Amino acid sequence: MSRRPTHADVLIVGAGSAGCVLAERLSADPDRSVVVVESGPGPGDPRVSAQIDDGLRLPIGPASSVVRHYRTTLTQDPPRAAMLVRGAVVGGSGAVNGGYFCRGLPADFDGWDVPGWSWSDVLPHFRAVETDRDFGGPLHGGDGPMTIRRVTHFEEGARAFIEATRRHGFPWIEDLNGSTAEDAVGTGVGAVPLNIDDGTRVGPGGAFLGRAAGRGNLAVLDRTRVTRVRFDGGRATGVECVGPEGARLLTADRIVLSAGAIGSAHLLLLSGVGPAGMLAAAGVPVTVDLPVGTGFADHPELVLPVDWPAAPGRPPLEAVLVTDDVEIRPYTCGFGAMTGGPGDDPEDRPHLGVTLVRPRARGVLSLVSADPDVAPLLEHRYDGEPADVAALEAGADLAHDLAGTGYEARQSFWSTSQHLCGSVPMGTDGTSALDERCRVRGVDGLWVVDGSIMPSITSRGPHATIVMIGHRAAEFVGE
Repeated sequence: MSRRPTHADVLIVGAGSAGCVLAERLSADPDRSVVVVESGPGPGDPRVSAQIDDGLRLPIGPASSVVRHYRTTLTQDPPRAAMLVRGAVVGGSGAVNGGYFCRGLPADFDGWDVPGWSWSDVLPHFRAVETDRDFGGPLHGGDGPMTIRRVTHFEEGARAFIEATRRHGFPWIEDLNGSTAEDAVGTGVGAVPLNIDDGTRVGPGGAFLGRAAGRGNLAVLDRTRVTRVRFDGGRATGVECVGPEGARLLTADRIVLSAGAIGSAHLLLLSGVGPAGMLAAAGVPVTVDLPVGTGFADHPELVLPVDWPAAPGRPPLEAVLVTDDVEIRPYTCGFGAMTGGPGDDPEDRPHLGVTLVRPRARGVLSLVSADPDVAPLLEHRYDGEPADVAALEAGADLAHDLAGTGYEARQSFWSTSQHLCGSVPMGTDGTSALDERCRVRGVDGLWVVDGSIMPSITSRGPHATIVMIGHRAAEFVGE
């Protein structure tokens, strides 16, 4: 296939955790041409590979060239601003995250109540994407592209945390990915499944697109930004984009948005797919009136700096405590050290993250301009549900008790787990933006496949689920 294609059977916008999987799966058919368009750079640049391969650092600091930043407001009263970070590189956010690869729980998927997405439907796809080096059997994959390992010798802070949880009566969980429909993983502490192998981040870019790199029917156009989807007579026919060669139009029989929960929603809105009132206010002609961006979810997090020793050169997170309401994470270093800072700032300390795993609060992503260079307005509204705030505060009290066993925790402050999803949810009642096969309602030839599609957020971090979504949805796009 030409490396400068203008038409494809399938065009995928975004080489993130879902897009990379989707591209590898669909291009396995040699008779199907696939083009992937990614706004960020590819791994061929040594400066890029140096950032995304090191699984012991988060390349999301000010010096990073592989991320994009979005401003949000976490709470309304009082307003608390924060910066969201998204991977802008082949591999997406899966190329820059901390390696956490916990699956969602069976009740998460069964609770979606969407045909084709129950636990029994998704488990084969969780297995297919992984090679688990620690566990086998019917729950785990042994020959998938992503290597999964767990730490067996914990750093000092993680050891102290684990010992404290055991003294508080919490059991040890052998396998956090060991849930079955009949016996889901419950409350307890365990080692985090990590897509980090001997210090190297095994991201979806290398794991999936890497194995497909030699296919003549697959083209990856990096540093190329899609600005709008083109429609003709109720069908998506192409995308307008800008890259190293300037502006161009790419056409395809099938178009899939995999630009992430912020990027895919923003692109739909720019293209006239979204709430009619919002589009009209931004000066965008309405193509389809759909609830895009009107109720996203994320995991709110309270951060508690602690006084135990930092552990540079370790994965950012080695163990977690999970309860019905919260997940408590003993991060191994301060944020600055994790993101490539010097690591000697006395105020940059290891910390506990207290994350609400089943939040009720919903945020809003709004289009404010028809200009693609103007970012959408993000409002998390974490304090919109009093029950959420109460559950977080109770979790923080527990975290203080745990950290106080030999160490002194400091005051907590509001943050976010950077898990925004559900901005373009699927459903079956006809009012959702997507149907159960990830097709955009009201137009033909257009799908969304990434974290946008979740009807509700999973009760574990979403990365493993998003990789699974790419693998699952390939069956729908390829039909």
